[in-house]
Amino acid sequence: MALRTEVLLDGLSFGEGPRWHEGELWFSDMHHHTVMAVDPEGRSREVVRVEGDPSGLGWLPDGRLLVVSMRDRRLLRLDPDGLREHADLSAIATWHCNDMVCDARGRAYVGNFGFDFTQPGDRCDATLALVMPDGEVRVAATGLAFPNGAVITADGGTLILGESFAGRLTAFDVAEDGSLSGRRVWAQLERGEAPDGICLDAEGAVWVASPASGQVLRVHEGGRVSERVSVSTKAIACMLGGPGRRTLFVCTSSVLDPDECRAKRDGRIEVVEVEVPGAGLP
Repeated sequence: MALRTEVLLDGLSFGEGPRWHEGELWFSDMHHHTVMAVDPEGRSREVVRVEGDPSGLGWLPDGRLLVVSMRDRRLLRLDPDGLREHADLSAIATWHCNDMVCDARGRAYVGNFGFDFTQPGDRCDATLALVMPDGEVRVAATGLAFPNGAVITADGGTLILGESFAGRLTAFDVAEDGSLSGRRVWAQLERGEAPDGICLDAEGAVWVASPASGQVLRVHEGGRVSERVSVSTKAIACMLGGPGRRTLFVCTSSVLDPDECRAKRDGRIEVVEVEVPGAGLP
């Protein structure tokens, strides 16, 4: 039997990129153009506005926030005096940028859609960007079918990435300089279960938000699903946090179209307690 969630926070436009940081869940209310934070009691606050639609979040070693600005394909940095451009991703991103994971050194791996999938035409594979702490942009991996949620194992040696349009999790070895190699299929999901946001637990399993099935799946290398968490609508992204990192936070929404999201504002942060704590990054 699938676990079920409770609602921590509602009235959102579209929650994305959840991250547990300093006792709060930080996330992007994408179509409301804000980065927000909420504590375990449901008290929320606005962190910063990002007019280009915020998505993936991360932090530099000195504590400054990094946030993906989707539509203008930039990575922004929140300095004490406000937002600044950290990196221009337009030379690599062939359509809107989306999720990202930052490693312990402040290197950011940023995905993008690859193409405008709302319009007719041929699909285009996407390139994963690697942004160094000083803002230098490199190509991390090519030929990806909508690179989406990503995690880095606790030892920093493996990056696992959701390829939404391929319905799979793909793993890479991470070198000392941040470059990726050894690409392999980590898990192929069942038909109709495309990965969106993901997070990692201490037993090496990956929790996968599956919007189409309205569930979050606990997936093991090779594809075995050991647990399922049902949510109220569509599961968009997930994060393990809270005391002991045993709270599974899930961003949910009933719709995906930006205009509908702004009109309905039924996005939520839902929560459920799980047995195995979170590990690795984010």
